[in-house]
Amino acid sequence: MLDNKNGILLESGTNELEIVEFGIGNNRFAINVIKVKEIINPVPPTKVPHAHPYIEGIIELRGEVLPLIDIAKALGFPPSENPEHDKYIVAEFNQQKVVFHVHSVTQIHRISWKQIEKPSQMYQGLDSQIIGVIKLNGQMILLLDFEKIVVDINPESGINVNQVKKLGKRERSNKKIVVAEDSPLLRKLLHDTLGEAGYVYIEFFENGEDALRYLHSIVEEGKSIESEVQLVITDIEMPQMDGHHLTKRIREDERLQKLPVIIFSSLITDDLRHKGERVGATAQVSKPEIAELVKVIDQYIL
Repeated sequence: MLDNKNGILLESGTNELEIVEFGIGNNRFAINVIKVKEIINPVPPTKVPHAHPYIEGIIELRGEVLPLIDIAKALGFPPSENPEHDKYIVAEFNQQKVVFHVHSVTQIHRISWKQIEKPSQMYQGLDSQIIGVIKLNGQMILLLDFEKIVVDINPESGINVNQVKKLGKRERSNKKIVVAEDSPLLRKLLHDTLGEAGYVYIEFFENGEDALRYLHSIVEEGKSIESEVQLVITDIEMPQMDGHHLTKRIREDERLQKLPVIIFSSLITDDLRHKGERVGATAQVSKPEIAELVKVIDQYIL
């Protein structure tokens, strides 16, 4: 059992994270500890007719019925050679709980987001399931995009432009927004949905470091930040610099500190909201609540 409250988790804004390393076949992968509720031994799942191919079935855990996702199948890898040694990772993000079936769980590492390289376009592409490559002790560990795997299974759980259409006819806004989001798919979805909401002047950056560099470049030219950028939206999990650290750096810079910063992440839960508060986030919205995000943008920008 992983107890996230016993000090294993880090101070907010240090640009570090802890990862659970796990194996599928001979390959090493990782999940952010923040998403992990516990790790359990396998129990036989109940099969569900006509389920998505990645879904092995459902299991009951302390009164909750949870879907079991076969990570090997989701990644196109062969099944486990020693199923009796497999493990189930119980995870929570995007306001839902799921169980991931993996072949082994090895250890927890504390690393910096600086140690995580962005996957190259050559092998990543828009549909990639990898959000970062971690080089550790001579090995490569791939940080998986678990949100993407879940949205592939259930597209309804993703960001949906129809949610914005329900808000009715929107005026076009000339306000400028900076967005830090590492997923190419989510950048495109945010571009489309925020455009539908009338916000068409958006600068996208792949991580917090690039976004911060851009904000610094504005004030270093002697311009006031308020005239050039009216709001920042940031994800939390990003290679190089995460969203908590970005928020903290904005708040510590007197030229930038007035900027409203909205954290838009799958990691906004009651347990984790305090992390964003501690670094000075103006507001926090859980993915995939895009209509809620638009309402919060309206509140701070109009």
